[in-house]
Amino acid sequence: MMLPTFYIDDVIKRAVEEDINYIDLATDLLIDENDMSAAEFVSKDEGVLAGIDVALRVFTLIDPDVKTERLIADGARVAKGDIIARVTGRTRSVLKAERTALNLVCHMSGVATATSRLVAACEGTKASIADTRKTTPGLRALEKYAVMTGGGRNHRFNLSDAAMLKDNHIDAYGGISPAVNALRKKLGHMAKIEVEARTMADMLEAIDCGADVIMLDNMSVEEMTECVKVCDGRAVLEASGNVDINTVAAVAGTGVDIISSGAITHSAKVFDISLKIRK
Repeated sequence: MMLPTFYIDDVIKRAVEEDINYIDLATDLLIDENDMSAAEFVSKDEGVLAGIDVALRVFTLIDPDVKTERLIADGARVAKGDIIARVTGRTRSVLKAERTALNLVCHMSGVATATSRLVAACEGTKASIADTRKTTPGLRALEKYAVMTGGGRNHRFNLSDAAMLKDNHIDAYGGISPAVNALRKKLGHMAKIEVEARTMADMLEAIDCGADVIMLDNMSVEEMTECVKVCDGRAVLEASGNVDINTVAAVAGTGVDIISSGAITHSAKVFDISLKIRK
């Protein structure tokens, strides 16, 4: 797990505080405080696992005495019926942590699985699958970690990572060249500039003024193929706009360097994992 513990703990604490006000009415009033249980994470789906360490951390944050055992690591493919991990401890603690833990690992595994399918569809081309900033508020780092676990790459994490001039920036400032030239005078030497191009003419203008990356926005496969040919490696080309499992192979075949998809984070199908108590 590459994510810092303090970040994971903050996410978990916010989620648990949302789920448990000050008492779990069913668990605290029904289950004896000394009752002990073991439980297993069981896959009910097929795909790529992501976030199991995050899920297990929920239990030890709620109760440091809970023992956890990870049987399958992030990045592995799991099938229906696979036992992913085990937890052992006070039944109250296991029940209180269950939903938050499952929400996180199921969502992250869904993102990783969606990403892996796009990556597989691009096999044999040079295109990489990348995420976007279309992420769940407060969960961006977890979702971007899941994208990497599924074989994808990360676009910028936030607005401070790189200067990306989208259509509204360009229209508001008065054109691609004026915007890029003005930005170059103020931008630090470590930061890159990406320009959104809606046409071949936009791309050529972005190349002429020295853009590092050019996003080919909502272009047809034919338009992108021609842009790749004309660009001839003078800038990194990123394809974006309505990319899904049905279209991604054709987009990759145009020769673009990067294919960015918001759907792998904002619309990924939740991966089905359950927690089963074994008394």
